[in-house]
Amino acid sequence: MGRKLRIGVIGGGIGGVALTGALARQGFDVSIFERASAFGDVGAGIQMTPNAVKVLEALGIGDGLRSMAFLPQAIVGRNWDSAKEIFRTPLAEECPRLYGAPFYHVHRADLHQLLASLVPQGSAQLSTACSGVRQEGDVAVATFEDGSEFEADLIVGADGVRSIVRNALFGEEAPRFTGNMCFRAVVPFDTAPEFVSPDSSFWLGPKAHVVTYYVRRGAAVNIVAVTETADWVEESWNAPSSREELLTTFEGWHSNLIRLFERADSVFKWGLFDRDPMTAWSKGRVTLLGDAAHPMLPFLSQGAAMAIEDGYVLARSLAAHGTDVAAALCDYEAERLPRTSRVQIESRERGRTYHMPSVFAQKKRDLVYKFKSYLNPHASGIQADWVYSYNAADFQAHPVAAA
Repeated sequence: MGRKLRIGVIGGGIGGVALTGALARQGFDVSIFERASAFGDVGAGIQMTPNAVKVLEALGIGDGLRSMAFLPQAIVGRNWDSAKEIFRTPLAEECPRLYGAPFYHVHRADLHQLLASLVPQGSAQLSTACSGVRQEGDVAVATFEDGSEFEADLIVGADGVRSIVRNALFGEEAPRFTGNMCFRAVVPFDTAPEFVSPDSSFWLGPKAHVVTYYVRRGAAVNIVAVTETADWVEESWNAPSSREELLTTFEGWHSNLIRLFERADSVFKWGLFDRDPMTAWSKGRVTLLGDAAHPMLPFLSQGAAMAIEDGYVLARSLAAHGTDVAAALCDYEAERLPRTSRVQIESRERGRTYHMPSVFAQKKRDLVYKFKSYLNPHASGIQADWVYSYNAADFQAHPVAAA
């Protein structure tokens, strides 16, 4: 590879730490900058689908993932009122056979801690908020609110949907509020309750849906409850809500859900924002990754997975191209842009089909689900075969031949 490239990663979320770990494994001189004072316990549950698990295995943390995860039996679609099963996609036995890796449920904080273990000692700069980036010849410079600067061969913006790095590259443009808001909660249990099945359960109702699943090896149940709203809601992991607001919003839904909601002590809410797919993520020696590049709705459960894939592919591309950053970024975008753009668009579409407003539209959708399930259970429901089968660990860059 010649001399080691110096790389700065802005943002210490899942995408940022995954990229930093992947770069460190490739031998790069990498530093990561995070505005928070610590890598803390943030978020709630997260679904690690087979495409993401394949990358985590390639990063050498598969055993750690298994030790903290819950293995769901299936993705099950249920009617919001009757709990009648609409579709069932088997997971536990089928995913390793079909996609080469399992499907897991984990707590986001546990996954983040596992990925952060890959960050080399001394590489993380906490309490360091990025204020902008600029380019000077063959050097990219990140500036920070405390007045410090960091020069690098490449700066990567992994700083989320309201990315400072993206604004510096492409100008400020507010993300689009989608008209959806999401309640999140994690409910601990000493023993698994009879009213929560060991599945990823999708409860589909009028202009709303709820997803429930176990995390922390079955010691807690994660709740994701999405509803349409005309009111703007803050895009945040920790805007406070309450059990009462959650129960009021989903009044009349099935008793199993209400029993679960009644046990939720800490409830948070956040607005769902996204952007249209971009045609490019890079300018010069600066590029984007994860939500900074392709914020998406959570309806395919792929936000974190796409960021993890991005990080692995970018690290592999940089390793293949030596000091030719431009060629590496070209390969990175060629591999990732089509895939993430499709996930963005299809995630929007899942939101539409989950939230059919009328009984007639719901029954028509459910008949389609049942027919597709009869032909192939993996082609019904969320219809994510094409998502899970992808393997970023197989990515091969195309190094430019020496003159």
